[in-house]
Parts: sequence; C-alpha cells; structure tokens
Amino acid sequence: MELVPSIGLPVASSIDATSTNTGWKMPVNHTSAFSLGATKLPDEFDSDTMQEVRSDLADNGVSAPDDDDQSDLAAIVADARAQGIDLSIVVMHGNPGHDSELRDLATEVAGFQHGTVAVFSDDWIGTASDSISRVHLEWAEDKAKFKEGDSEEAAQILVHRLEQTPTMSWTGITSVLLTVLVLTIGGLYWIKSRRENTPVAAGTPAAPAAEEPAPR
Repeated sequence: MELVPSIGLPVASSIDATSTNTGWKMPVNHTSAFSLGATKLPDEFDSDTMQEVRSDLADNGVSAPDDDDQSDLAAIVADARAQGIDLSIVVMHGNPGHDSELRDLATEVAGFQHGTVAVFSDDWIGTASDSISRVHLEWAEDKAKFKEGDSEEAAQILVHRLEQTPTMSWTGITSVLLTVLVLTIGGLYWIKSRRENTPVAAGTPAAPAAEEPAPR
C-alpha cells in the first residue's frame, strides 16, 4: 500500500492487485473495487485459463475442456440467441469447493462477454446477466442442477426456463400470508395486554361512588 501525501489515504498499487486464490495479477477496475464481497474463482481458472475462455467463446459462444465435443452446446447457444437470449456457456469438469465460485466465475466472464453467462460444473450452475434479473436466473437454475456432468441437458433446461416467466409459488405465498396473520394476531394481543396492565395515571380523580338512595 502507498499513502497519498496530501490526505494520507491508502491507495492500491499494481503489485497489490494479486489474487490470493488463483495466483495471478489482475488490474483493479470499478467492478472489483466496489464489490460487496471478495470473489473466489475455481482453482484451475488462472489468468491463462481466463484468456483461453475468452478466445474459446469468440467462435461459438461455448468454452469447454479440450476433450469435450462442443457441437451440442453450440447448437443450444445458437438457438437461445435466436430466441433473444444472448447466451454464453462455460463448462468445467468436477465441482469447485463451493457453488458460489461458479457465480463468481460467471461474473468475471461477464466482464468481457456481454449478455447472459452460464457456467456449468458436474452438479452446479453459476450465472450472470446484464439483461435478466437475478430472481429469474436462479429460478431457471433450480431445475437444471445435479445432472451429473450432462451439461447439454442442464443447458437445455436452463434455456427453456429462461424463455419462460417465473411462476409464482403458491406454497411461498401461503407461508407469507400465514406469517402475516400470526404477526397481526400477536400484535393485537400485545396491544390488548398493555392496555389492561397500564396503571391509572397519578392525579386522575377516582370515579365517584354511587349514592345510596334516601330512606323514605
């Protein structure tokens, strides 16, 4: 870290912008500088690998290990783009240490690849998009996970759901309504209890006793 002489604030130098997880240097940009949390890419995605991903995506929108046949995935990407979804697909073998690493990788790829990026491991999916909401992306991911490395099936399911409008979960709606009802009843009970237990304020005149009837 260096200090700005005039104000004494630390600024990042080029040698500080080193990824502790991948071992490669990356220049600080607006996205990484203001990120709410540190990102972690899968271990095998270093600077050289990311350059390969970038080059591989350029021809057919698919980046996969060298021994994988990309033709089916490329057809899925082409179909998605024909339907208005600017999709790019990255495939890795196995699973990373945590599923959030796939979303971090998708976000990293989205820094140079516009549209919607989907990263597939054997069981998980990570996505990033500049046109599709996070809610819609995660709704589309749900049914496409855990396909045991069948990235073509997972990608087809993902695209099919991205073309749809997320349906409302009646179970979720019912749960919310029940929660609101319970909270409302509890609130009313609490207000009633406070009123019953509130003492009469000091200085408040007592109610006059009822007069006895005069004898006849």
